[in-house]
Amino acid sequence: MTQSGWRTLFANDSLPDTSHWPDCLSELKTAFCAIQSSQDLATLKGWQPELVSALQAIDIPAWRISQVVSDHNDWIYRFAIRESLDEMLQQGWGHPPCDFCVLTLGSGARHESLLGPDQDNAMILQDYPQDRHVEIDTWFQSLAERFTDKLHHAGIPLCKGHVMARWPLWRKPLKEWCEQMRLWSGRRTVKLVQLSNILLDFAPVYGNAVLAEQFRQYLIELMPSAGLFLDEMNALQDETRVALDRFDRLVGDDQEAPHQHAINLKRQGLLPLQAALRLFSLRKGIAQQDCRGRLLALKSMGLLSASKAESLEEALSLLLALLLESQMKAVELNRTPDGWVDRRELSESRLVQLKMALIEIRSLQKQAATA
Repeated sequence: MTQSGWRTLFANDSLPDTSHWPDCLSELKTAFCAIQSSQDLATLKGWQPELVSALQAIDIPAWRISQVVSDHNDWIYRFAIRESLDEMLQQGWGHPPCDFCVLTLGSGARHESLLGPDQDNAMILQDYPQDRHVEIDTWFQSLAERFTDKLHHAGIPLCKGHVMARWPLWRKPLKEWCEQMRLWSGRRTVKLVQLSNILLDFAPVYGNAVLAEQFRQYLIELMPSAGLFLDEMNALQDETRVALDRFDRLVGDDQEAPHQHAINLKRQGLLPLQAALRLFSLRKGIAQQDCRGRLLALKSMGLLSASKAESLEEALSLLLALLLESQMKAVELNRTPDGWVDRRELSESRLVQLKMALIEIRSLQKQAATA
């Protein structure tokens, strides 16, 4: 499949040359000129609303914008890691003692990020002799602490749940990662499933991507037979219900709601869709990480009808559009972007579309439970 030209914007270490861009991309060109003129690490993430605004101005759909935002986050990751490696070399740490691969997790790995995500990352190390553990792990702990601090300074905050490669749980050799998932998937334990839900959507962002693909292949073979583990993952779907009551009326869960008209469409729309597709895909040994890729794979395997897959793809597009619009308004008001959407700001047609999208997602949850 040919990659979209938009996905090449942040494919290289340097930002694209905009000098030959046509006039129809003038706003996007202006946005890139602004970031290219800045040398401050702290401005990298804060530039994204300007990027989003420029892409919206030329009618790029929200799902594609979320991919480009994710690509930019990956670019920031690579920037921070390269700087950290250079610092370590200059300070006498030398070159990496073995191959490694830094992973992004969750929405970043699925390339479905919007504005305001924190860090979720991990690191796979090449297998090494146990008698070199202290030496090698100390080296990579220093690297991880450096680049996660730099990401924080660049505007991608440290994860409050400590899901970062600077912590041993999220940094280990390939063999230990495989053994960890073999043990975790052999038990029906809520906490282990919750941790796995974070880990199981991953993508290489820097280093030897072969390590990530070897781990992925192991998981593809392991997970379909992890019945009890997947049953618990299914049970956790009850905690990620869509924003509908039993009469199919739109309703928020009122958890920390800023006002009575607020619905957290990330928690009560996007996350249920992502979780159901993850569960369905793990049951069937599907390798794709992103929602659209998983829908295409499920359709091609005959597990979802073409019309069902299309409806769910439209649901994903709608949720991303509503969330992105709400987040951009928050930025304009100097508020932190979040997952809340105000029902009063949605037209009648949007409200109907949202209701139908959530019904489709709820149906998918049921189908994934019995797949």
